[in-house]
Amino acid sequence: MAIQTSHTQQTTVLLKDIVPAARNNINTQFIVLEKGRITTEGGQNKTCMGLVADETASVHFQLWNEECDSFQPGDIIHLSNGIFSYHRGSNLVLRAGKRGKVEKVGEFTMAFVESPNMSEILWVPDPNNSGKYVRESVISPFSRIFPPML
Repeated sequence: MAIQTSHTQQTTVLLKDIVPAARNNINTQFIVLEKGRITTEGGQNKTCMGLVADETASVHFQLWNEECDSFQPGDIIHLSNGIFSYHRGSNLVLRAGKRGKVEKVGEFTMAFVESPNMSEILWVPDPNNSGKYVRESVISPFSRIFPPML
C-alpha cells in the first residue's frame, strides 16, 4: 500500500511493502526503536545499526557518519530515496545510501509493530522477473540483532 504525503509530494511506502532492490527509490517514515554501538569502517567512516518500525513491520536500518550521532531511539524519521539491499553480502538493511536523505520529523508518538522484521526474511530472485525479489521464507519473526525483551 502506498500513501501520498502532502509535505513531500512523494509516494510513501509502508515497511511491510519494501523489497530488496539496487535502486534508491524507497520513501518511508518510521520510528527508531533501538540503536547499536557506533563502529568505524575503513578507518574513517562511522556506522551503526538501528531497529526501526512503522505500524506494519520493522527493519534493520544502517546509519552512516553524522547520522549515527543525529538520531536516537524515539525519533521519527522520514527517509527519501532510500535503498533496501544487502550490506557486506549477508545483512539485509534499509539505508539512505549516497542519493538518499534522512530527516527527523518528530519524536515518540507513532504506532509501531516489531514483527514481521523485513530484514529477517529470506528473499530470492523472482523466477519470472530477474530484476525483482520475492519472499521465500521467514528466518526469524523478530530481529536477531535486537532481540525482544521478554
